[in-house]
Amino acid sequence: MSDIYSYNWNSPDGTEHSMADYKDQVLLIVNTASKCGLTPQYKELQQLHDQFADKGLTILGFPCNQFLSQESGTDEQISAFCELNYGVTFPLSTKIEVNGKNTHPLFGFLKEQAPGLLGTKKIKWNFNKFLISRDGTNITRFSPKTTPASMTDEITALLD
Repeated sequence: MSDIYSYNWNSPDGTEHSMADYKDQVLLIVNTASKCGLTPQYKELQQLHDQFADKGLTILGFPCNQFLSQESGTDEQISAFCELNYGVTFPLSTKIEVNGKNTHPLFGFLKEQAPGLLGTKKIKWNFNKFLISRDGTNITRFSPKTTPASMTDEITALLD
């Protein structure tokens, strides 16, 4: 597939979503986990959502259980946890895989377009972040340790 808008994903209620629905939005796509030392990043992600959603930022969370089984719950449990503990209102997908033979196609595309440190295409941990321009052509990968709040300048530049 040639661009980010060619992919689909499913929300926990079973609804299929097309990335084409997010054309002209700045996207922040994150692989997440509920039992990780980085899980508090949900709070900052929600703060970014609150601050920039009306200016054109869409945050999409993709729960993944591939790193030390830190996302072992059901899709419904994950959604409830995020809402109850961090007030998450941005969209979450069903649980996916980001590495290996069952890699979600969207993450396969993102890893190809924005390799990690030293050109690696593998996702090494929870809370990798991909920031995508409104036209889908500029994709930047941020490490798990990059806090969402520290990305404000990059987000603002893409929104302007």
